[in-house]
Amino acid sequence: MKIALLSEKYTPDIGGLAISTGRLGDSLSAAGHDVRLFAPSSNLPPAIKQTLRSGGVHVTRFGAHKRVDDTLVDWFELIVEEHKRESFDLIHAYFLPMAGFVGTYAGKYLGIPSVVSIRGNDIERAAFDPSKFSHVMYALQNANAVTTNASELAKKAKAFIDRDIHIIPNGIDTDKFKPMERNNILAEALGLVDEKKKEERRFVIGFVGELREKKGLATLLFGYAQLAKIMPASLLVVGEIREGEDKKVFEEFKSTHPKLPITVTGHVPHKDLPAYYSLMDVFVHPSLRDGMPNAVLEAMACGKTVIATPVGGVLDIVEDDVNGFFVNVNDAQELAEKMAVALNQPEKRETIGRAAREAALNRFTLEKELLANIHIYASLGVKS
Repeated sequence: MKIALLSEKYTPDIGGLAISTGRLGDSLSAAGHDVRLFAPSSNLPPAIKQTLRSGGVHVTRFGAHKRVDDTLVDWFELIVEEHKRESFDLIHAYFLPMAGFVGTYAGKYLGIPSVVSIRGNDIERAAFDPSKFSHVMYALQNANAVTTNASELAKKAKAFIDRDIHIIPNGIDTDKFKPMERNNILAEALGLVDEKKKEERRFVIGFVGELREKKGLATLLFGYAQLAKIMPASLLVVGEIREGEDKKVFEEFKSTHPKLPITVTGHVPHKDLPAYYSLMDVFVHPSLRDGMPNAVLEAMACGKTVIATPVGGVLDIVEDDVNGFFVNVNDAQELAEKMAVALNQPEKRETIGRAAREAALNRFTLEKELLANIHIYASLGVKS
């Protein structure tokens, strides 16, 4: 198959959308399919395009305009131009408002099948934006197939339109993300070791991704502060704090809690994340809303005890007190209590971690994700 893959972000861009789109592109390419990725870029001048190879995928980025409609026009015309040069069998768009709209419109215009994938914010927030609503609805109504990674997102999509929504959970590379010995060299480099009391190692509370309000920024910080009152603990944020109001909240918290050890790594390449997971005693993901977070699956594949809120795709991943723990949204006190319980029971953490790893191996593999997508393509008459 020759597939046009559309996304607003792609590896090495930051964020779950970039990781998920990159994973699909790599999987399809490794399976022998010809994948062309098209994405707008703020790093290129408008009307300028650049094509590079990323693994087995040809990635074409084009300069975004200040006006969204100008960017959408360029995106559509680029797909039409490339299709005339060498025909696509299918267009697959990740994220509804921009990629989904352009991919669906181009598919109907060119007479080829289109698939759009709901990833989280596109149905939970963008659909409430009047400037994006018509694009969301057009994609949902006119795409030949609609997929999502979580049953909760499928339910929300069906509230907009009564049609089949195919659930394809995220996959995880369980050969890369796996239990491993604690990387003590990295721990020392990050300042997670108390040089004066090396024999009294602090527990490490871990979070991976861009920490912001939606990901439970305030809940994580204040839950950690309460935990630190009763046991020695460090907070490790593997990623960045979103600029703007979220960064302001974080800096104000640090200024009022100057003695709490908090490490923010800044951006870490995805391939290097397993070493960082090895440092964590518990992994925390207190989102207010979410799709199917890659970081939760990665932590589970690494055999970590996950403490998360029962939102979005997390409901499809975590089984409370079996392969992880749930805490209520916006409940810092409960988060602190649940972290304390987990940290005080090493045998329980080990049992939960084994079950988490087993869930990743049985239900959330790269192979399952790839085959499910290929099945959707085949159902549209596309021959592999």
